[in-house]
Amino acid sequence: MGAIVLNEKLEKAGELNLPESFEGINPHNLYLYVKAYQAAGRANTASTKTRAEVSGGGKKPWSQKGGGRARAGSKRSPVFVGGGQVFGPKPNRNYNQKVNKRQKKLALQYALNEHAKNGSLFVVDSIEVASGKTKDAYSMFKALNVRDALFVKSVLDEKTYLAFRNIQDTFLIEEHELNAFLAAAYRAVVIEKAVWENLTSEAK
Repeated sequence: MGAIVLNEKLEKAGELNLPESFEGINPHNLYLYVKAYQAAGRANTASTKTRAEVSGGGKKPWSQKGGGRARAGSKRSPVFVGGGQVFGPKPNRNYNQKVNKRQKKLALQYALNEHAKNGSLFVVDSIEVASGKTKDAYSMFKALNVRDALFVKSVLDEKTYLAFRNIQDTFLIEEHELNAFLAAAYRAVVIEKAVWENLTSEAK
């Protein structure tokens, strides 16, 4: 079990073993990271008005006594339709969840290890489309024979970016953007050899 090495024609040319530290990682680390990642991406725009913020309500709706109804001082009360909201959401809520560096690292290693088990982790010398043409990038993607793929490049160049940006079911990122959420979200991960060496050297 390991990463599948691809040659220039994207044909299998060998395998690279994963470090032993990638084995036996608790999947709960991935769960915690994905949960925190999605929480941090929330728009946090939900907002309701309290009785102090609802318009109107200056006049007492009816007399205090004699009407046979419960006393009421303002139409802005939460008991009335159109009144204020009690304990409603406000946009000042903090959804951020703490995930320490160790957990982030373990989550990514677990995600990559799962891809290796499924035969969907690939290492190539270079991810580059010198022509900048989408059809050339698409042929690279189709050669993998997968439904979707994440491509991780050491340093992103403009022509390769332009070639990949309009291809559905692919996502091209730089090394520093790689995280456990993206690695787990795609059915295949294609990594440049330089990026792979950095990942494995850090694990030792």
